[in-house]
Amino acid sequence: MLAIAAAVLFFIAFLINAADIATNDVFASTNLMLVGLGLLALHVAGIGNGWAARGRRR
Repeated sequence: MLAIAAAVLFFIAFLINAADIATNDVFASTNLMLVGLGLLALHVAGIGNGWAARGRRR
């Protein structure tokens, strides 16, 4: 789920950068890219994966 959110943020950052849209400092393409990288790092670390295999017993 975090990887999907990161992909959406990367796409929005790309659109802002490609269209040369003037935004305020909070929604700058670099800031969105850094938030996307943070979400991608959390996804790779295993946080927010959703289903967990722990607790399954036969």
